[in-house]
Amino acid sequence: MGAPKFIASCSFGKDSLATILLAKEHGEPLDEAVYCEVMFDSNISGEVPEHRDFIYGRAIPALERMGVRVVVLRSQQTYVGLFTGRITRGPKKGMVRSFPLCGKCAVQRDCKVRPIERYRKTLPAGTVQYVGIAQDEQERLLRLEGSKQVSLLDKYNFTEQDAWEFCRKAGLLSPVYAFTDRGGCWFCPNAKREELRHLYDHHPDLWARMLELQAIPGKVTEKFNRTQRFSDIDEAFRLEDSETAPDQAA
Repeated sequence: MGAPKFIASCSFGKDSLATILLAKEHGEPLDEAVYCEVMFDSNISGEVPEHRDFIYGRAIPALERMGVRVVVLRSQQTYVGLFTGRITRGPKKGMVRSFPLCGKCAVQRDCKVRPIERYRKTLPAGTVQYVGIAQDEQERLLRLEGSKQVSLLDKYNFTEQDAWEFCRKAGLLSPVYAFTDRGGCWFCPNAKREELRHLYDHHPDLWARMLELQAIPGKVTEKFNRTQRFSDIDEAFRLEDSETAPDQAA
């Protein structure tokens, strides 16, 4: 299959972009960056819209100018496809699969991990994968031992904060860091309150799509995350707005 390649896994967050910037700065071998875009449905990206605009409008063009080839992967499966699929066996047979489980996300498995694994099987044996794990993430770094995965952030003594600053100086810091410290799909069950509030305030069309899914009958679970229905979160935000409206008027 040819000589081993050097690839960088890239979500276009600070750690993966800092990894690529370090590779270019220090002359590390790098053949391509591999990005897998999870899709909400066949037309709508799972990326927070500001992040998707950053990826395609700024980051990919910048990497290509540096001579880095960017491979974009997508699964044929989507969040909506998984959500609306039906259980085919067992006591819940016929029910709508509904929201993915926290910590056991079928979307992560089917829409991201599997396309990446399929692609990796096409690469030459011995291919090295650069992963964006910072020096201050020791538990994650320990898992790399004995694998073909390498952290350049660890090699060059970069913490997560160092990665953030490196990307900022390069003009390649995603705008999502203005309201969150993590990456993730806009429908992620692990989304923090600030991320959900941003979606509610700035992307009402996407918020409405989630409420539509919540309204589908016959679901395995009604909960969006471990404790709440999506409609509960919507109600809480509406209540917050109604309570602050008089103060704003004053």
